[in-house]
Amino acid sequence: MKFFIDTANLDQIREAQALGVLDGVTTNPSLMAKEGISGEENIKKHYLDICSIVDGDVSAEVISTSFEEMVKEGEALAALHPQIVVKVPMIQDGVKALRYFSDKGIKTNCTLVFSAGQALLAAKAGASYVSPFLGRLDDVSTDGIELIGQIVQIYDNYGFKTEVLAASIRHAMHIVRCAELGADVVTCPLAPILSLLKHPLTDQGLEKFLADHRNAQQG
Repeated sequence: MKFFIDTANLDQIREAQALGVLDGVTTNPSLMAKEGISGEENIKKHYLDICSIVDGDVSAEVISTSFEEMVKEGEALAALHPQIVVKVPMIQDGVKALRYFSDKGIKTNCTLVFSAGQALLAAKAGASYVSPFLGRLDDVSTDGIELIGQIVQIYDNYGFKTEVLAASIRHAMHIVRCAELGADVVTCPLAPILSLLKHPLTDQGLEKFLADHRNAQQG
């Protein structure tokens, strides 16, 4: 499973990269705004800054909703850097754009996916990644993990190349369950990734080892 970090914060990206497990980055307009990044040129520069930190794919989202504008915006994003993946919303014109980009050899990430049917359309249109938002489904009392399993099974049934990128990850168990079900990628803030490190028995064991070492040294 690949780990992507879902942020536009360069310090957090550097921290995740230093951990040695980071495979890519996903961003969106909301995350850019959260970091105070605005204006077309500043946003483009920020994407380049992210690409200079990580070696893997960096999803950059279009803000247009018409086919023509998505194509124009997506081509400009893809031209910024070879690592850029064009993030496209799951709407009718978005599916058309996925096919266009796929035919042009431009990598894509279909975002805001909430059903297996939407994921099937994205794969048929040639999306490189599909991003089901499992946490947001959980928020409305729907089983987001079940959706991940459905999509993985459908893609396996037909040999689709599209990678399942589990998004809207809230905690460590989301990551573990997605790994059990065979999701190709998870994207989340840094905190859920770091929470995988934590277990009380690890802390207790380490504390005992260190205490025993100190006692041995004193003896």
